[in-house]
Amino acid sequence: MMKKIVGMVGLLAIIGCKEKDTAFLISNDKVGKLDQISLVRDLDLIYADDSIVKDTFSTRLDGANRKVKVFEKGGKHLLTLTPTDDSIPKIENVQIMDPRFTTEDGIGLNSTFKDIQDRYTIKKIVTALNNIVIFVNETNLYFTIDKEQLPENLRYSKGNVEAVQIPDDAKIKFLMLGWD
Repeated sequence: MMKKIVGMVGLLAIIGCKEKDTAFLISNDKVGKLDQISLVRDLDLIYADDSIVKDTFSTRLDGANRKVKVFEKGGKHLLTLTPTDDSIPKIENVQIMDPRFTTEDGIGLNSTFKDIQDRYTIKKIVTALNNIVIFVNETNLYFTIDKEQLPENLRYSKGNVEAVQIPDDAKIKFLMLGWD
């Protein structure tokens, strides 16, 4: 009887120690398998089980590739990466393309403006032609919401948009993480 109890406790300890799956976790210095210190030249190793597509066309004078797209085997677009211009390029910006990626707080592409407000302090809202970009204090994440999600009187305005003017149910269009 005692052996069974010890065996059960051991089994529960092993199950309890199981590492949390971080394949789709976003933090300030990681997005899934990708680290803030990852080099562009190592992407083929980091995503050995996935597919990497580098832009072959560039409008820049030096001809450097500017975007790297990461696809899961089977074709699902996971991330779009923008490298730095350094002599040994790292990742400057990560655009999250797959809604399975979420923060510890559960924020992802399926989140709303209310979700952002409930978990973060809004630092700044920048108005662009077709979108608004929301920057927050607690993280390097920033969120883009399509102006079509706003009240009609704000959709075509070039003026500043305040947080109180954004509907709670406005959906995130783009989720980005900037690494300087």
